[in-house]
Amino acid sequence: MNEQNDITDLQNYVKHLIPKGSKKILLIIALFMGLIVIPKSITIIPAGHVGLQDFFGNVSDKTLSAGLHFINPLLKIHKMTIRTQEVTEQANVPSKEGLSVHLDVSLLASLNPEKAARVYKTIGSEYIRVVVIPQLRSVIRGVTASYEAKALYTSEREAIANEMFSHLQGPLLERGVTVEKVLLRSATLPSILATAIEKKLEAEQQSEQMKFVLNKETQEADRKRIEAQGIADFQKIVTTGLTDLFLRWKGIEATSKLADSENSKVVVIGSGKDGLPIILGGQ
Repeated sequence: MNEQNDITDLQNYVKHLIPKGSKKILLIIALFMGLIVIPKSITIIPAGHVGLQDFFGNVSDKTLSAGLHFINPLLKIHKMTIRTQEVTEQANVPSKEGLSVHLDVSLLASLNPEKAARVYKTIGSEYIRVVVIPQLRSVIRGVTASYEAKALYTSEREAIANEMFSHLQGPLLERGVTVEKVLLRSATLPSILATAIEKKLEAEQQSEQMKFVLNKETQEADRKRIEAQGIADFQKIVTTGLTDLFLRWKGIEATSKLADSENSKVVVIGSGKDGLPIILGGQ
């Protein structure tokens, strides 16, 4: 009973402290605070991005994926894209023989979402400028120096791009960036040098074409030689086998067939040259 009286006395004391009409003021203040706090408790991460949770400078390793999230209103959210980005670089670099070559290279890369927090803490949001571009410049110079200038005008061009990709993939992956592809878009040499290389390549192509023609002619000559040898061998065999006795026997055989035929009427008289009968007429 005494406890209930104490609670009642406390309520009366609070009512005595709060003047009439103050409740409305408190309600308005509460609504106002709610309008401020509620929006800060909701964040939307766009598609192709991750959200980094920053609590007074302490960045959490746990990132927010795309979508709607309810968060601590005191958190600050940093949004970083994980979409594929194109990094272009133009550079004048020396070839293997020391010639200056102007290259236009594109790198397709994206931020690894699982390492986004570490990238932000160790490098910052400008990781493309701080890490990717310097690494790309270094690789372009290093790889190009191991190839001759003419390689940029041949099928080796693709090999150069693939080698650049291999040199970039490992170091950038360690820093949280995934390399997707390297494209060697264009290569420009001094006009005089470019003309000389083009003429050299044209001469090499003509030389290869001539080798092909000569090889084809050699094969054709071999074919004709084999064919002629076959004909000669055949004639030799036939000539050797056609003796006088053989020819006379074939004549007798033909005469016998004519005599036995019911559809033929022939007159056989005397003896001609080589002792064979002379055949006159025939229907």
